[in-house]
Formats: sequence, structure tokens, C-alpha cells
Amino acid sequence: MKLFLAIVSASCLSEVAAFAPSAQRNIHTTTALNAKVGIYYSTQTGNCETVAGYISEAAGLEIADIGDASDDEIAGLDSIIVGAPTWHTDEESERSGTEWDSWLYSTLPNIDVSGKNVAVFGVGDQASYSEYYCDAAGELYDLFEAAGCKMMGFTSTDGYEHDSSKAERDGKFVGLMCDEDNQDDMSDDRAKAWVEQLKGEGFF
Repeated sequence: MKLFLAIVSASCLSEVAAFAPSAQRNIHTTTALNAKVGIYYSTQTGNCETVAGYISEAAGLEIADIGDASDDEIAGLDSIIVGAPTWHTDEESERSGTEWDSWLYSTLPNIDVSGKNVAVFGVGDQASYSEYYCDAAGELYDLFEAAGCKMMGFTSTDGYEHDSSKAERDGKFVGLMCDEDNQDDMSDDRAKAWVEQLKGEGFF
């Protein structure tokens, strides 16, 4: 009888273990290739969040404000999409007028992001700030590149009506640039095309 009870007990324990949740679960969104990818933005009027939403839908990923991200969360990612608006025009630093202005200089230097894939998007107003279009995106690019990241997702300047931008390098934008004030009807399609481009570049 004791032997029978021992066998039944062991069998029950095995079944419980089989259906019990794993003690460690990956809380980050992953792609089909098991790469951990995050989308981070910060905003004043909501335009940057809107564009982040387009990217999120196209990529099947969640978005978060950079002010809510922990250091460990960022450090645990393989690829990062980052985006900002531009409010402090013609400035050399802290151009976004958002949480990025402090995060880039106080937090980023303390996180090891070397070797991570990073893609940048920006939001600006070509009509009112034609000479400073999406300048803050250029700041994101410069600081993540200086931190050792692999920068991806350059796009053509064709179809835009700005005069100049600190987000241009060698005649191309450093990432996806959107204008929710003057070309909002183009943002969703631009985001979809950009995500497909990033897939082709091996970002995900």
C-alpha cells in the first residue's frame, strides 16, 4: 500500500509540474527571431506618441514613454526604436523639450548599449520650423551612436519640404521623419514602409 501511494503521489507531482507556469518569463516583446525589441518615445502634444503608435502597429510591438523605462529594461533589449519631437529649435543639445533632454545626458551614459541595433524616428513641423525640421532626431542619433550602437533605418529626404535639418547625414535622414501638422496623411504609410525596411536590414 505504501508503495502504491508513493507512485500515485509522484505521478500527481509530475502533472502539476508540467502545467505550472515557468518561474522565469520574458516580459519584453520578442520577434520571430527571439530578438528583444522596444519602442520608446516622449511627447508634448501627442504627435510623437501618434507616430510611435503607427510604428507599433506595423511592427507588432508595444510602446512606452522613455521616462517610464528602467535602466535594466533598456539594457536587456537587443534592438531599440527611439523617437522625439523638436521644441528647442536651433539648439546644440536638449532639443526635444521632453524627458529625452535629461535621459540622454543623465541616464544613457550609465547603461551599456554598445552593439545594440537602434533606429530613430522624429516628429516636426516643416511649415513653421523649416530650418530646424526634426532636429531632436539628430540628437538621438548622435548620442546613441556615440554610445556604440549600430544605427539603422536611414531614409530618403524626397517628399519633404523643409530647408534644413540636424537629422540629416550625407543627404539622408537618420531615420523616419514625420510631420503630423502638414503631412499627417502620410505618416502611417511612411511608418509601415520604414518597418519593412528595418526588417530587411536585420533590425528585428
